[in-house]
Amino acid sequence: MKALQYVEKEKPAVTELPIPEISDDEVLIAARSVGVCHSDIELLEGRYIIPFQYPLIPGHEWSGEVVKVGSLVKDLVPGDRVVGECVIGDDHFGFSISGAAAEFFKAKESWLHKLPDEVDFTNGALVEPFSVAYYALMQVGNVNASDVLVVLGAGPIGLAVTAGAKALGAVTLVVEPVTHRQEAAKKLGADHVVAPEGLDELLESVSAEKGASVVIEATGNPVVMARALEIAAFRGRVGYIGIDVGREAPAKLGLIQSKELKITGTIGSPGVWPDTLRFMANKNIDLSPLVTKTFEPHD
Repeated sequence: MKALQYVEKEKPAVTELPIPEISDDEVLIAARSVGVCHSDIELLEGRYIIPFQYPLIPGHEWSGEVVKVGSLVKDLVPGDRVVGECVIGDDHFGFSISGAAAEFFKAKESWLHKLPDEVDFTNGALVEPFSVAYYALMQVGNVNASDVLVVLGAGPIGLAVTAGAKALGAVTLVVEPVTHRQEAAKKLGADHVVAPEGLDELLESVSAEKGASVVIEATGNPVVMARALEIAAFRGRVGYIGIDVGREAPAKLGLIQSKELKITGTIGSPGVWPDTLRFMANKNIDLSPLVTKTFEPHD
């Protein structure tokens, strides 16, 4: 079989490898759609948040079809359409263990979830980033049609938040300076899209000068993280989903008390994959505007 392999630092290659042998509790899967995450680029550059070793096969955002099951597998059969979680205990699928960027790969049944009929393979590969957004929205709490929700940053996760917030009924404002990301936000249902310098005037108008009842910070930029406190309304909810480690910026921390803000921080999507899949199916979530380029296997 062919596989994308990171042979060593900054050296990717399409290699010919044996089809993996599965254990009794494992499943052999044929890849149908595999996404590329920024962390895959970091991995190729030789850095990630946990230890890893080359050579390795990346790919943690994926959908696939079951080809073969081990003797102890109970709930999956060949032909089932599946997606899989990427953080399993101490293992990170596609990082510390080989991932899905291959014609065939293996996973344990306990990592996998059946893909609803309403969710195609392309959207299946986007379940992982959407689950991160869904988890953040659930942790913020009770997002609904009464909310004016501001998404700071329209990268893949911010765009997934946009789709989720609109499906929950919130009036959704997306703040993003990059034109093509602004256009993607509009396709995903944003009510308003604005560059950072235009936010104050727009938010004042949309919220009747009250501010955002919900702010989701999705840039990981410390300056923007501090800004989230300033645009939140009295008793607003602020969810931090963008990741930063080690950088600093001045912040008006007194606003947390004076506005009685509820602040949550989330990372990953622990325990919410079944809920995420039901939500995507029931709300007809279409994340295809996130796809900027598609590579066929022969490419």
